[in-house]
Amino acid sequence: MNDILFERLQRRLGYAFEDSERLRLALSHRSVGAHNNERLEFLGDSILNFIIAQALFDKFPAAREGQLSRLRSQMVKGETLAEIAREFEIGPCLLLGEGEMKSGGQRRDSILADAVEAIIGAIYVEAGMQTCRERVLDWYQTRLATLSLDTPAKDAKTRLQEYMQSRQQPLPDYRVAEVDGEAHAQVFTVECHVSLLDTPERARASSRRVAEKKSAAQALKRLGV
Repeated sequence: MNDILFERLQRRLGYAFEDSERLRLALSHRSVGAHNNERLEFLGDSILNFIIAQALFDKFPAAREGQLSRLRSQMVKGETLAEIAREFEIGPCLLLGEGEMKSGGQRRDSILADAVEAIIGAIYVEAGMQTCRERVLDWYQTRLATLSLDTPAKDAKTRLQEYMQSRQQPLPDYRVAEVDGEAHAQVFTVECHVSLLDTPERARASSRRVAEKKSAAQALKRLGV
């Protein structure tokens, strides 16, 4: 890994590893061989679920178990973790086998999400639960602050699709308008075409899927949903 990328990532994480090999291991996909991040990922997954569960328990004292479970699922699902990974620009730091690198593994949601969980596991192993909790809650600060018991369980694309179906309208059409940046750090501009709107909604993100969801959310807002 490039040392500059390595240091930059640690600054974004808000944590500097005393043993840099722990971070290297957390970023090592199984395609590099037996010395990979799967064990740290296993540990980090459990720790993340606990930290977020406790945060939700404290934030919503009147919430029922089912409501808390739904919100936790939204917070710890792979898609959310992949978004966090992109915010930290983890992709270019990943250690991948040649085949995985050529197939775009550093942009794949599942690999990015696993790396975030592995980093959580690595921080826990080195610094313990208190430091690990502080880092995770800092990463999730904005998401937790904007979360409410009324937060929809379905994502914007699903909600927009159901809205159009309920009105017997054609389904939304998502088109990639532009792709900028180097292969390892592409930015997608997506247009969401909706028959009930006279102009498409455009959104940019480092993932086509995220850009589609952003444009769908903007379309829902214009539709008054």
